[in-house]
Parts: sequence; structure tokens; C-alpha cells
Amino acid sequence: MAIADLGTTAGAKTGRGGWLRQTVANQPIGRLLLLPALAYAILVTQAPFLYTLWLSFERWNLNRPNLRGFTGLGNYELLLFRDPAFWQSILNTFIIVVAAVVLSMALGLFYAELVNHKFLGRGVVRTMLITPFLIMPVAAALHWKNQMLNPIYGVVNWVLSIVPGSLSPNWLGTFPEQSIIVVLVWRWAPFMMLILLAGMQSISEETREAVRVDGATAWREFRDITLPHLYRFFQLGGLLATVFIVQEIDPIYMMTKGGPGNATTTLPYLVYRKAIEGSNVGLGAATGVITVLLSIVAITLLLRALDRMLRED
Repeated sequence: MAIADLGTTAGAKTGRGGWLRQTVANQPIGRLLLLPALAYAILVTQAPFLYTLWLSFERWNLNRPNLRGFTGLGNYELLLFRDPAFWQSILNTFIIVVAAVVLSMALGLFYAELVNHKFLGRGVVRTMLITPFLIMPVAAALHWKNQMLNPIYGVVNWVLSIVPGSLSPNWLGTFPEQSIIVVLVWRWAPFMMLILLAGMQSISEETREAVRVDGATAWREFRDITLPHLYRFFQLGGLLATVFIVQEIDPIYMMTKGGPGNATTTLPYLVYRKAIEGSNVGLGAATGVITVLLSIVAITLLLRALDRMLRED
């Protein structure tokens, strides 16, 4: 009886092993080759997020480690109902991201239309326009803070001093949010230019020639041919720029430190302020979890809007 049971157990194990081997063998080779990369991606992204989620339920301040303990939803309650900086950071994030995306798309469209035409030195101009996107974000932020927007010897105030009766304000103190938006637009307009330029160059020259033969002006050609063709490229660029710009904290940290007050504190920077500057690991983790959830909701809405627009087209 015992021998029969052992045989049955061994057969079951063999059957399970054979089923697993058969399942693996039936998978396409491309899917099998992707499995290690997929496992690695899950390990390095989801495992830290799950640990962060656990930390968000703890009361853990590095300045008082002896008081560490489980607090449940206490950190979330503090953020949502007793921390005005949290709601201010949501508003700041929305304003900065929307303004930076829209203005970078407009400036990128101007850049793309400029270099889409042949003229002497076009390659040099194109390289110069792309350069801001290639500069390290920290170096770019320091450049804008110390050389461009400095109230005493900054280039912007020096140019404005030439105009009679002009003011020379402290840009980062008086217009901090606008200054951050300008830096983000300067940095991301080349990215939008590359996307829109690819769209412009995909328009057949025969179509342009046909419009010109019909007597269309340059403005009508741009309005009736170029802009409708770039519709999907605008959607793609807007989606990618939103995903990338919402993560930007380098100019905020280097130029304003989230201030004055909370004037330029965004959600990603609030995570840094709570966890690093405030040494409150639990509160910083809760802020990070909320930031991730809000980002997922925003990106999902953008993807659905993009899909709906493409289906209508």
C-alpha cells in the first residue's frame, strides 16, 4: 500500500512537471525571451513600491526612532485633512505641468516649423535648438538661477535695464512659479520640436507641391496641411511631456527649494521635503503613494482621451 502511494505521488509530481514543461514549450519564443526582463522590471519597481506602501502605514520619524510603530491610516489622515501644503502642492503641480506642456508644445512647433525649411546654417540652428534638452537638469537650473535670473547681475535684468523705465525684479522671489515654468519650457521645447519635426517631415512633398500650385499661401499651407497632419503628434508629445515634466524636481530644488513658502512645491518635491528634509519616513512614504496613485489616474485619463481621439480620427 505504501509503495502504491509513493508511485501515485511520484506520478503526480511527474505529471505536474510535464504540464509545466509543456506549457513553457507552447509559449512563443519571443515571450520566453521577455520573461527575464519582465521579472527584473517587476522586482525593481513593484518590490520598492510595496515596501513604500508598508512604510506609509508606520509612524517613523528618524529624529525620534524610539517612537516608531504602526499607525494605520494616520499618515494619510494627516496629509488629507491637516496639511494645507499637500493641497497646495496638488494645485502647483497642475498649474506647472499644464502650463509647461502647453507652452513647450507651442514653442516646439515654432522651432520645428523653422528648421523644417531649407536655409543656410540649418544644421547649426537645429543643433543649437536641441542643446537645452541635452544639458544636465541640475546644471541648467544652476545656470538659470545664477546667470540668467539673478536680480543683481543676471542676464535677464541686464537686458531689461536697457529699456527706459523698466523694472528689474527678483524673479525667483517675486515670480517663482513663472520662473520654474520658463525653465521647464526652455528644457522641454526641443523634445517637442523633435516629435513635431518628425511629423512635418512625414508629409509628402507631392501634397505640398499640389497645394502651392493651387495658389495657397504659406499660412494656408501650414493651417490646412501641416496642423491637421500633426494632430496625433501633438497628442503623443503632450502625453510624454506630461509624464516626464510631472517628475521634474531638479529646477525646483536648485532654484526655489519649493518656496517662497509652498509657492513652487509640487507633489514629487513634497515627497522629498517630508521624507528627507523632515526626516519623516512614514509621512514621506504616504505622500509618495498618493503621488503614484494620482499619477496613475491622470495618465490613465490621458491615455483614454488619446485612444478616443485616435478612434474618432
